[in-house]
Amino acid sequence: MDENNFISDYTIVDIETTGLSPIRDEIIEISAIRVRNNSIVDTFSSLTKPEGIISTFITSLTGITNEMVKNAPDIKSTLSDFYNFLSKDCIVGHNINFDYRFLQYNINKYLGKELYNKKLDTVKLARKFCPNLESYKLANLAKYFNISTAGHHRALKDCEITYNVYYKIFENSQVDKQLSFVIQ
Repeated sequence: MDENNFISDYTIVDIETTGLSPIRDEIIEISAIRVRNNSIVDTFSSLTKPEGIISTFITSLTGITNEMVKNAPDIKSTLSDFYNFLSKDCIVGHNINFDYRFLQYNINKYLGKELYNKKLDTVKLARKFCPNLESYKLANLAKYFNISTAGHHRALKDCEITYNVYYKIFENSQVDKQLSFVIQ
């Protein structure tokens, strides 16, 4: 990957969790969209059965219920499938460090592997290329770019919104598409 050019091959990732701590909380949904030459070519999405219960707050936020995950695969098998899907792609996500920390912790814990993928955060891109916005939440960026948020806070839908936000930032920017400052 050439870090100085617009990235056209990447995988967008989003997860839903039972809370904010990778150590105490659990992943309940993992989704990803593989992009090649700026076009979606494949998707991955799976609910994951947690060991604990999903709180009413998380259910109201995500729409994911305990009933929905009771027959879902366990985290180890879901992570194994996800890890293979992801391969060595650059990960694009909105506030990606949150998802990355959860994925890194769980991939190490359940698969004994590390996550070495480079990552690109659409929050950082938006702050750089859309500097006058009051908020950089995904829903606010979607509104700014006139992107539908129906189904927001489900992992695959958030991946789709992120894909569209990422594309719109570059479509609307008057810069030379230099990304080295945001790729980690």
